[in-house]
Amino acid sequence: MTSPFDAPASAPASVPASDPAPEDRDARPQYVLPLVVRLERATPPGRTDALETSARAVLTLLADPRVTEAEGEWAERVAAWEDARIRKVVRRARGGEWRRAGELPGITVTGREAEVRVFPPVPLDGWPKELAKLQVSGTDLEENGPLDAPEPGVPVLWLNPDLEMSAGKTMAQTGHAAQLAWWRLGEAHRKEWAAGGFPLAVRTATPETWADLVTSGLPLVQDAGFTEIAPGSCTVVADHPALRG
Repeated sequence: MTSPFDAPASAPASVPASDPAPEDRDARPQYVLPLVVRLERATPPGRTDALETSARAVLTLLADPRVTEAEGEWAERVAAWEDARIRKVVRRARGGEWRRAGELPGITVTGREAEVRVFPPVPLDGWPKELAKLQVSGTDLEENGPLDAPEPGVPVLWLNPDLEMSAGKTMAQTGHAAQLAWWRLGEAHRKEWAAGGFPLAVRTATPETWADLVTSGLPLVQDAGFTEIAPGSCTVVADHPALRG
């Protein structure tokens, strides 16, 4: 089953069949999960490092006690966000913009070079001014070196080899994929993943591997087609070892 999760820089994703119909989700208050990537002119992070860090940022927020505990200060907002369309928007910041963003409640997650700050969901039309003025465009990134094969046993978020997306849009996609894997995991596997700091890899699948992945039953992200790619495009498959039969 699929349900239309969407955002200017994100994608819809597979969800349980018991989830509300799209029209029910549309009728509810709409929230968005802001993600900000630090993009200094002289030291931009590598593309894959940014994609992996974005995914880990989403997982880190989902596992935070402020979300998981019933009386957590972010729990109500996350619940409202998950009850409507799951929107994620990635913006970029540098210098003073990044410092001001860091003063807002949120969590900064670091990769090898990348820094991504994730914030609790905000109303779709109620962004804090410090974030609202940050740019969505201009997040194209290059790799800073060759990519090694993923370590055995590490969850992999596989990208569709036939699609071209900006780094910002792909960061939202990998965040969605990580979230789908989190939803599917049992409590013991969630705790194990969190205890390790959410190790994961993002790689582009070969065409042959991709064909197998999209029919594997693993969590699959599909795009609503509002930006960059065609509606219904399959973008990412979340391959967590615990989700394989």
